[in-house]
Amino acid sequence: MKDLDKILDIEAKRRRLGELELESSKADLWQNQKEAQKILRELKATEDEIREWEALRTKREDLLSLTEAGISEGDEAIAKELSKEVITLEEELSSLEIKKLLNEPYDRNNAIVTINAGAGGTDAQDWASILLRMYSRYSEAKGYKTDMPEISYGEEAGIKSCTLVITGPFAYGYLKNERGVHRLVRLSPFNADAKRHTSFASVDVIPEANEDIDVKINPSDLRVDTYRASGPGGQHVNKTDSAVRITHMPTGIVAQSQSDRSQHANRDSAMKILKARLYERLLQEKKGKIEELRGELKKIEWGSQIRSYVFHPYNLVKDHRTGTETSNVDKVIDGDIDIFIESCLKSKKK
Repeated sequence: MKDLDKILDIEAKRRRLGELELESSKADLWQNQKEAQKILRELKATEDEIREWEALRTKREDLLSLTEAGISEGDEAIAKELSKEVITLEEELSSLEIKKLLNEPYDRNNAIVTINAGAGGTDAQDWASILLRMYSRYSEAKGYKTDMPEISYGEEAGIKSCTLVITGPFAYGYLKNERGVHRLVRLSPFNADAKRHTSFASVDVIPEANEDIDVKINPSDLRVDTYRASGPGGQHVNKTDSAVRITHMPTGIVAQSQSDRSQHANRDSAMKILKARLYERLLQEKKGKIEELRGELKKIEWGSQIRSYVFHPYNLVKDHRTGTETSNVDKVIDGDIDIFIESCLKSKKK
């Protein structure tokens, strides 16, 4: 069984916890609120990691005791129970190993995921809606909260674009490598001849801005437009102009929200997305680190895909960066994308 101490480097974590506890107990802690919040967030995260390690250690010790009892008594029922417990423990250990890889500056942040239909017409718009469902299901399985402040529906089916805010521990860290072009090959349900069709959609992932990210926005640089949110076929979701679109005129960056019936709530949501996108631009212009944060931007078409999902003439999902693949396409589009996420995280650390 894997060495728990080596997986987490528990002694280093405990030393860091001591340092953070000392920092958090200083009388002048709140003189700098931003720094204080940063310290307290790291303190809680470190405490959670140590607590998780201790829980796994206790579970392993209980399992070893149960093993010894089963061997001495020759109890088959205990042996069956042991096999189940071992599998569960190994899965939890693997999850802990993956989490250790999430140590980059924004990995703990929430994620803002934007999906855009590319080449392929109505099929591409339908494909974009399938990806939306995939990431929504993935987030649900992780226990993350999802909000969709913006969505643009296709004329016949699917969506042209959408923005999904995924809230939860390490949401950005897990999803950051999903950024890129996703390619679908299937028999088109929108073609009378049922011919094989290739569609593309792009996924963009950026970290949501938090207290650590300071972006100065001049209110006079913003243009705020309100409009009525609408659903498929032009059906109005709201009867008032509650949807909000904010344009940062110096950069042309746009953020919008239409998910809430309150114009005020939609404005707050749009500003949060705008802040994240402006910070991304700031990194690009001042630090030149945009490749580290987002990867290379590519056209949504042939030759640029990071992953292919093939439904015909065979079943296969393959990540072209790592070579990871599975024939269980239905399971993948139902949100089970951990094998791709984990293989990308591991490959980038080598």
